Amino acid sequence: MLESVGALTGTPWIYAVVALSVLLDVFLPVLPSGVLVIAAATAAAASTTTVTAAAGAAAPQVPSLLVLMLCAATASVLGDLVAYRLAWRGGERLDRAIARSRRLTTAQERLGAALSRGGGALVVIARFAPAGRSVVSLGAGAAHRRAKDFLPWSALAGVAWAGYSVGLGYFGGQWLGATWLGTAVSVLALFLAGALAAVVVRRPSRERAAAGA
Repeated sequence: MLESVGALTGTPWIYAVVALSVLLDVFLPVLPSGVLVIAAATAAAASTTTVTAAAGAAAPQVPSLLVLMLCAATASVLGDLVAYRLAWRGGERLDRAIARSRRLTTAQERLGAALSRGGGALVVIARFAPAGRSVVSLGAGAAHRRAKDFLPWSALAGVAWAGYSVGLGYFGGQWLGATWLGTAVSVLALFLAGALAAVVVRRPSRERAAAGA
């Protein structure tokens, strides 16, 4: 995979592939969009190192990394918006599906409480948790939360996630090179952040369950 991504890094197609993967993983959380972003950033970091070593004082290719981050962040927000609008219009079938899902129902309740208090940190944290983006976006739409309350937090979540993923790939590539080890270490850091986010997101639900017991 790393070699294929490295070949794409020098062409504009890498941005289209990254954007499409990030856009679709709100509906298909199994897509490795985070791994793809990290691999692309790792390959970009390795090419920057090669150019710098060959040309002496050559400047790093920061714009390519910035474009990669902007593509990932923009696609993340657009995917959230599409899921939000679809859930908003969902109809009875989607309402019944959400009612049967304890996870989606809990997300609706917690998200509604967070947004009503004027805070949406849950949206940002959930972006890092496995499938958290899907649950929050669908939950916000199904509960008919106002777009102006949800979308700014979605944008912040997209920028934070994209910046973190690109940063992991870039520094991993700088320190460990464009190797499977460098990519694996960066991906592990992304998964650890996701695991921590999942714990934070679920903690209030566990506390309420304990209180009820």
